[in-house]
Amino acid sequence: MKIVVLKFGGTSVGTIKKIKKITEIIKNYRKKKYKVIVVSSAMKGVTNELIKKSRNISENFSDAEHDVLVSSGEQVACSLIAGSLIHKGLKSRSWMSWQVPMITKGSHKNSRIYQINKNKIIKYLKEGGIPIITGFQGINNEERITTIGRGGSDASAIILAKFFKAQRCIIYTDVEGVYTTDPNKLKKAKKIKVISYEEMLEMASLGAKVMQPVSIQDARLNRIDIEVKSSFINKPGTLITKRSNIINNKIITGISSTHNDSKVTLIGVKDKPGVAASIFKPLSINSINVDMVVQNISSNGKETDLTFTIKSEDLNKTKKIIVNNKNINFRKLIFEKGVSKISIIGVGMITTPGVTFRMFKTLANKKINIKVISTSEIKISVLIDKKNTKKALTALHNEFKLDK
Repeated sequence: MKIVVLKFGGTSVGTIKKIKKITEIIKNYRKKKYKVIVVSSAMKGVTNELIKKSRNISENFSDAEHDVLVSSGEQVACSLIAGSLIHKGLKSRSWMSWQVPMITKGSHKNSRIYQINKNKIIKYLKEGGIPIITGFQGINNEERITTIGRGGSDASAIILAKFFKAQRCIIYTDVEGVYTTDPNKLKKAKKIKVISYEEMLEMASLGAKVMQPVSIQDARLNRIDIEVKSSFINKPGTLITKRSNIINNKIITGISSTHNDSKVTLIGVKDKPGVAASIFKPLSINSINVDMVVQNISSNGKETDLTFTIKSEDLNKTKKIIVNNKNINFRKLIFEKGVSKISIIGVGMITTPGVTFRMFKTLANKKINIKVISTSEIKISVLIDKKNTKKALTALHNEFKLDK
């Protein structure tokens, strides 16, 4: 069978009018002789409203009941899509994940799908049916509903594509694809036609909101090509695939930026084994995500200055944790708000010398000071003053000719 998995996000099913529109998209794939499996998110805003209701009951609302509650949003959306297709004369029905079933393991709120019983869905496809399956959820070995966490519907679609050996997996959203940088920050941002899993993973990790990193990682591990398209405009989107499928003469594929970072510096930390672990362990326990880390050893070799970045909303909590940490000693603690991380991303930099110089020179020409630097094989990130974010994005976008 020639199978396509179509996933529709919350904005795509946000109103009855939009649901009627995606019905036409689904019909068009049927006309192309595809067997169609549809995965849907909840209607936009519904999940947040359900979470709000649970918090009005209790700040410590049961995790298991949380999953039962929030999974109901996808059930509503799937029923409406199936009903719309039936109205158009097509055979369709909604499937709750437990009816398939899609088996998960892991804790409530953050489970992973590891097994899908394909028999019922295969039979239904052969009968000419269009199954509309709830994303974001599954059922565990205790027959309790579980949810998959952020990006869960994307992850559901990718795993379904894997198990059913789908020829295509298409994520429909409210944007036309993946852009060289955030088009809301830079009008010259250009849609990327093809991007590698690794580049997309970096961009998603650094703030690109098209897909969650965990979904990209699932696609990469299972070698599932993903197309990201708009459900509102009939234009080609972005293909996310493996490096060997990409013929690209660009060194840099995209640029990301953050807007909610703060810098923390501990001056005069005693340089001894285990001191970094003593600093970061309590932050980890308190779910504070540490990003860029730089350590400078003093000339006498006895002290070190340690700098790292966190999200600004974690600043007060971080300060309290460090000050109360009896396992570390330091001479001074400095916090700096109003900073932004700018990252250039591209597999082309692996084989191209001089990329770091070009980035630093471009920023220097614009009188933009670099506070912290971190690198990986396909990424260079720098921390700068937040007020210079747009200037830096524009200059780097021009330097690497991303609008061409």
